[in-house]
Amino acid sequence: MLPADAMGEPARVTSVYGELYGIVCKYGETFARRKTGAYYSKDRGQYPATGDFVLIDYNPNGDSQIIRMLERKSKFSRNDFSGHAAGYAKTIKEQVVAANFDYAFIMQSLNRDMNLKRLERYLTLAFGSGARPVVLLSKADLVEDCGEYIKAVEAVAAGASVHAISVKTGYGMSDIRAYFAPGSTSVFLGSSGVGKSSLVNALAGEELMEAKAIREDDGRGRHTTTRRQLFMLKCGAMVIDTPGMREIGMWDASRGVAEAFADVEAWINECRFTNCRHESEPGCAVRAAIERGDLSEERWSSYLRITRESSFVAEKSSFLQEKNAKKKAIAMENKRRLGQKGRNG
Repeated sequence: MLPADAMGEPARVTSVYGELYGIVCKYGETFARRKTGAYYSKDRGQYPATGDFVLIDYNPNGDSQIIRMLERKSKFSRNDFSGHAAGYAKTIKEQVVAANFDYAFIMQSLNRDMNLKRLERYLTLAFGSGARPVVLLSKADLVEDCGEYIKAVEAVAAGASVHAISVKTGYGMSDIRAYFAPGSTSVFLGSSGVGKSSLVNALAGEELMEAKAIREDDGRGRHTTTRRQLFMLKCGAMVIDTPGMREIGMWDASRGVAEAFADVEAWINECRFTNCRHESEPGCAVRAAIERGDLSEERWSSYLRITRESSFVAEKSSFLQEKNAKKKAIAMENKRRLGQKGRNG
């Protein structure tokens, strides 16, 4: 539903090319740019991402202008730095990968790409996105029995649905088609080479995306998707294909941690003392669960690593924002003083 003060034509962002946006509206597919003054006054500098709904001044003879971004119902975000560079970053910003989707499909292939720790990071951000996470184990034709892989994933998937599929043989494809109802939007997330573009093509029944083969002996291949793109399927569902992400930096992960690691936090809540450090304190439910085998040491380590990173990012981001605001204020004051000095001769 459009806000009461809405002006302009509604449209949806289908792709982003720097400052140019692919959009679709009632007039069809076209391109648009941000109308800087009007846009920033309403959206405080937030940039539209693939999947966002916007209001535009439609131009039939050229690029339209985006004048407002509408409220998001979901978004998948990560931070914009990678690995050890975090400690030296001059800015830490939110990178919105996709917006306004109902399902976040996290894909891992049943070859050497399988990585439970990486999956936990995706799940943390997906649970915090506001959408429903679903895990897809692609290339099921490469293994004789998917059962053990599914059990291993379900152990860390915190109740998210898990499906093994093969685009090549059609295995499991009928099980996931129910997610793609008319009017729904799904985003595909995962590393390069897991088969996101091949799945988009299979669901579409046509070649929407170029899918490049990878070497199955080592699971390595080149990126297929170079930018985030939204497509309409014949069934009326929409899907967002994304480039492979080598690193998944945490961003505003508190909500996602609570859901992705609900099993761990349940043990924490059972500790005798609220300030328990989970080391050698009496009545520590976490250590007791680990000793009994009810909670694995690997699961506990993942929880600690992700919560520490999330806290670091939040603190670093706040610090840098304050630092940059002070620098900007000083620069403006110096500019004002120079202007005053010039006027006074």
